[in-house]
Amino acid sequence: MNSAWRHIWTITKRELSAYFSSPVAYVFIVIFLLLTGFFTFMIGGFFERREAVLSSFFMWLPWFFLILVPAVAMGLWAEERRLGTIELLLTMPITAWQAIVGKFLASWAFLGLALGLTFPVVWTVNYLGSPDNGVIFCGYLGGLLMAGAYLAVGCMTSAITRNQVVSFILSVVICLFMILAGWPPVTNFFIGVGAPNWLVETVAAFSVMPHFESLQRGVIDSRDVLFFFSVIGFSLFTTGVIIRSQRAG
Repeated sequence: MNSAWRHIWTITKRELSAYFSSPVAYVFIVIFLLLTGFFTFMIGGFFERREAVLSSFFMWLPWFFLILVPAVAMGLWAEERRLGTIELLLTMPITAWQAIVGKFLASWAFLGLALGLTFPVVWTVNYLGSPDNGVIFCGYLGGLLMAGAYLAVGCMTSAITRNQVVSFILSVVICLFMILAGWPPVTNFFIGVGAPNWLVETVAAFSVMPHFESLQRGVIDSRDVLFFFSVIGFSLFTTGVIIRSQRAG
């Protein structure tokens, strides 16, 4: 392991330890599991479908992440700025991008753990029927990538301000746009007001939903994976620019 990745690994371990040293992480996971279970089995009509599928689970996932992921991300940099520890962090023998990647990976791993703990849903559908577990795996992969994209946006908004509430609201607004941009009622609205097709298609291209739905169907298309990693890469790059500009200022 070279020194760069050793520094990233140090930051990742530090952030993960910080998560589980407070009850907030456990509360977050419990709330997430309760919400996914309630909406999958009670609101999503899991039993009424009489099919061994998890569409009622994946249907709600973008909306749970819309609130929960910005809540995880809002303190990543805003809290460091508020406490003044960002200066100390950046004077350590690490670069800004190593700190950004380390913090991002720790938070992504935490979200992956929360998503993985929904395994009783998978166990239930396997107990009741014979689902296509390959499709379920792709759905989980899509969920993990979508959480990463939301999280990267949250990192970016957290770097902008030292106020966690402002960071949370900005992140929710951007992620909501990424959900609604490709939603048919929204695209139909743009078409209805006479927007040119190229504009409608450009706005819709920012939506996470077509890419997530494709993975939900069990199709791993490189374009969908590339879309999520592009959002992550762009957002983390912007986070780096913001932090370096603050450091220079």
